[in-house]
Amino acid sequence: MTNTPTQRMKLAVLTSGGDSAGMNAVVRAVVKAGILKGCETWVVREGYEGLVRGNIEGGRAEKVSLPPHQPVNIKDESFLHNLRFGDGELLRDGTSDLPSGRSLKGRYIVRVGWDDVRGWFGVGGTLIGTARSVAFRTPEGRLTAAFNLIKEGIDALCVCGGDGSLTGADVFRAEWPSLVKQLLQQGKITEEQAKTYAHLKIVGLVGSIDNDMSMTDMTIGAPTALHRICESIDNIESTAASHSRAFVVEVMGRHCGWLALMAGVSSGADFIFIPERPPKADSWADEMCEMIQKHRAMGKRKTIVIVAEGAQDKDLKPIRADDIKDVLSDKLGLDTRVTTLGHTQRGGRPCAYDRIMPTLQGVEAVDALLEATPDTPSYMIGIQENKITRVPLVDAVAMTHSVAKAIGEKDFEKAMSLRDPEFIEALEGFNATSQIASEPRLPHHARMRIAIMHVGAPAGGMNAATRTAVRYCIRQGHKPFAVHNGFVGLLDDNVHEMTWLGVDSWMTRGGSELGTNRKLPDIDLGSVASKFQQWNFHALLMIGGFEAFSSLFILDQARKNYPAFNIPIVHLPATLSNNVPLTEFSLGSDTSLNALVDACDAIKQSASASRNRVFIVETQGGKCGYLATMGALAASKLRMIDITGACIVYTPEIGINLDKLRDDVKYLKKRYAMDVKGKSEGRLVLKSEEASTVYSNKTITDIFKEEGGKLFDSRSASLGHTLQGGIPSPLDRARAVRLALKCMAFIEEKHSILLKQSQKPRHAGPDMAAVITIQGSSVQWVPAQEMLASADLVNRRGLNEPWKKMTHLVEALVARPQILGERGPRSDRA
Repeated sequence: MTNTPTQRMKLAVLTSGGDSAGMNAVVRAVVKAGILKGCETWVVREGYEGLVRGNIEGGRAEKVSLPPHQPVNIKDESFLHNLRFGDGELLRDGTSDLPSGRSLKGRYIVRVGWDDVRGWFGVGGTLIGTARSVAFRTPEGRLTAAFNLIKEGIDALCVCGGDGSLTGADVFRAEWPSLVKQLLQQGKITEEQAKTYAHLKIVGLVGSIDNDMSMTDMTIGAPTALHRICESIDNIESTAASHSRAFVVEVMGRHCGWLALMAGVSSGADFIFIPERPPKADSWADEMCEMIQKHRAMGKRKTIVIVAEGAQDKDLKPIRADDIKDVLSDKLGLDTRVTTLGHTQRGGRPCAYDRIMPTLQGVEAVDALLEATPDTPSYMIGIQENKITRVPLVDAVAMTHSVAKAIGEKDFEKAMSLRDPEFIEALEGFNATSQIASEPRLPHHARMRIAIMHVGAPAGGMNAATRTAVRYCIRQGHKPFAVHNGFVGLLDDNVHEMTWLGVDSWMTRGGSELGTNRKLPDIDLGSVASKFQQWNFHALLMIGGFEAFSSLFILDQARKNYPAFNIPIVHLPATLSNNVPLTEFSLGSDTSLNALVDACDAIKQSASASRNRVFIVETQGGKCGYLATMGALAASKLRMIDITGACIVYTPEIGINLDKLRDDVKYLKKRYAMDVKGKSEGRLVLKSEEASTVYSNKTITDIFKEEGGKLFDSRSASLGHTLQGGIPSPLDRARAVRLALKCMAFIEEKHSILLKQSQKPRHAGPDMAAVITIQGSSVQWVPAQEMLASADLVNRRGLNEPWKKMTHLVEALVARPQILGERGPRSDRA
């Protein structure tokens, strides 16, 4: 990310419509990425309303200079010029004036610098404010907004909001030439201004807790809202079970049932109501009661029904939470309560996902603006799996409106088809894990005895994946067998058949209910094969980390000597280290990132209060630096000092040496010298536990403390196994369900191929021992033998880890190259 003079522009960012967690991360990323690209950056307060109001005469404030008593010698004068404009505190507070007399009164389009957006990362809502503007919907209002932008010299606009806000953005851009012409005719702008600002560059990012925008898997704020919902349901469940009660939980979602659906999947609810797929029966009450009666007959003591606020039956008649309560009470005689979560879903600190992805989207938004021409469309920056995408804004808005239209026309199949594939898969997953079939779906000859095993260290989502696999097996007619304590437990015959009710409460449990260890099957391959034969296993599902991957390869290689291994064998990655080769996501990594965020947000309070304190925080992760690197993007409201391979995070991939430590001390000294006197903020350093065998946490802390002198001191903290425990995050639970179902479909497909073989014993090909991976925008199956080419077996990680490119961004977002005058990321020079 370097300054390019030919690409300079004046860039403004606004948030519009409803607030959602992650919007502040977007604003922060756009401002910083814009400055790094050589742009002048602005924020628009109160959304489109602020754009219409503009700035009154004399309302513009001047830049605050660097403290003269702390001269800073850095080469990048552009960065120094854009460091601070002094309004960060006012923007964070929103209302008050500074003691110096500076104020935001009468100022809605505000120039901001690098330090003005510090401390925004972990704050919910939107610090620059949002409003639903009636004025902007009128031609006169948009004309005034155009004049205010031209008056301030702004030629690029980044809008973060819902579909209505992005629709307004696209209309504004389409009208822009005529607006400029009108302003010229009215004499409000000059010929030169009309020529200079003939083209308005616009990019959109979707901020919506409903996740209701088409052509993107996730909208900003939706993951955090799901966190709030699942936290509430997790708390409700204990009361429901204690009293054998039913609870009806109403969540937001007027036109989109994503929150209700994903909450149902993540919490193990009994029944859900969403706008896109109403109950098919003539009486939704009968359909619901039949399902819940089956659950109660199995022995369930609690009932959870989740309803979206926009839920309706197939005739478009609204289904209200109180209607559901009455049915459960009157027809089933259940003691039923209603909980309406309301706006609690919007609040709270952003989860890790809503800090990382909006940051990446904000950076992509700046690139899209810099590359925009009058001939290119306005883009919406979206997400597909783990990949940031650009799609034409007008197409995304049109498809979103088509969903509502299809629902209104009772064409529910079309409405579902217009949602992203993950939405459809989530609904299928909910049905597979909540419905009890009267008869198995598969004929007897196609049914299997499937072993499920946890291998390696425990990770969030293991139990959710197991629960999903067990319930799918029972629905299909398979027999699921729990293998306790890995391969050691198998050798001890610690195996039992699992039941539908036995795994009911596993969705929210952390760790490993089956028990796990790091032993591989080569402890005694012959005996392991004998146990496979004894138990007559037709397939094996292994859930775990690098040990599970290694076990998969060992079993695949042993097939030529042990026929019992000629069965479908799959590995579902689950490890907080996220060190399984090729895949960009392992179950448990999101839970650990959230635990890291929570810990760093707590530590930063001490660091901030002390003003000049640096905390060196040690994370888990083994020989893989994923957790430290992504934590550097997600953790804490503070400006992170992230020391990985890129520039400021210590990871095993890059390591630590005296030169790096010397540069880091130099960076810290210069950065603290640039702070306003008396207002320095604490800073954090993230270090992977195995980044170095010589430079321990204590050693680095002592070096920083000694070298910091009067500018800063240092403290250390080791998070250890706290990153491994706790309740799994909703994202880990939802992905566990989705990926586990794909694993079961893979097993069924490969088993059917084996059944067609005439020779005995049957032969399983290389593709029947595979790992399910997420690569960029797709889910892919990779055979064990192909995985080996991408594995670093010595260091137990991938050779080309996809997340490593984030280290460049970590460096850029703390301006290390600008402050130290370095040429390119440190990781490139290592």
